[in-house]
Amino acid sequence: MEVIDRLRATLASSGMLMKIICINIGVFIALRLCAIVCIFSGSPGYIGNILAQVELPSAPSMLLTRPWTILTYMFAQYDLMHIIFNMLWLYWFGTMFRMVAGERQLITLYLYGGIAGAVLFIAGYAVLPFLHGSSGWLIGSSASVIAIVTAVAILMPDVKMHLLFFGAVAVKWIALVTILLVLIGVTGSNAGGEIAHIGGVLTGLLFALRYKKIGYKRSSKKSAVPPQAGNGGLTPDEQRELDTILEKIKKSGYSALTPAERDRLFNVSRRIR
Repeated sequence: MEVIDRLRATLASSGMLMKIICINIGVFIALRLCAIVCIFSGSPGYIGNILAQVELPSAPSMLLTRPWTILTYMFAQYDLMHIIFNMLWLYWFGTMFRMVAGERQLITLYLYGGIAGAVLFIAGYAVLPFLHGSSGWLIGSSASVIAIVTAVAILMPDVKMHLLFFGAVAVKWIALVTILLVLIGVTGSNAGGEIAHIGGVLTGLLFALRYKKIGYKRSSKKSAVPPQAGNGGLTPDEQRELDTILEKIKKSGYSALTPAERDRLFNVSRRIR
């Protein structure tokens, strides 16, 4: 019980990004433990019945009997590589996203991206000729994650990430390749899942464009009032410090920041939201 209490306390004190990641990992572990129990109890196929309670069905009639799956599917993964890939991308791009938009916006975009993915997934099976008449199940946070990736690519296009074998690559190119792979995958064996990813891309695009528009209006209003310490604004010295850190990220990537610079960036970003 003490270990569980500590885990609860740690989760309660962590930021929204880590909460989302922990939930995904927790659901993955729970599903895998259920699979182990099913195997040892002599009913290995029963795990399919358990997964059906968290996966999103493509048939609207079946969705009516388990409406909660429109949310549960985006927090569940069953394949090991699936969750590793999704959680790494969520951590990397989620860290950059909250620099400019905050953690409340992070969970909002995560949910909207997942819901949009679910809507397109169901619509695809109902409308597209090559899927019509068949059925499928959707599981995984990919649509939610790709919504965040797309938003970051628009809000911070020139920020660089260091990739193995490729070196420093601008976020906009990473997002572009990801989107192209999604479009190519629509004709593949996981067509339904890739269509859901398109829902995430569109959600991230709309969110980022709207956020940039709102941010521009706010900055225009604030420009007429000198920033003052203590009211959520930045002093000229703080603004210069923030610009220096952002320029360093643009040139060398987030990993080039020192621990002190990262802490300073997060502290300042919280104040200006």
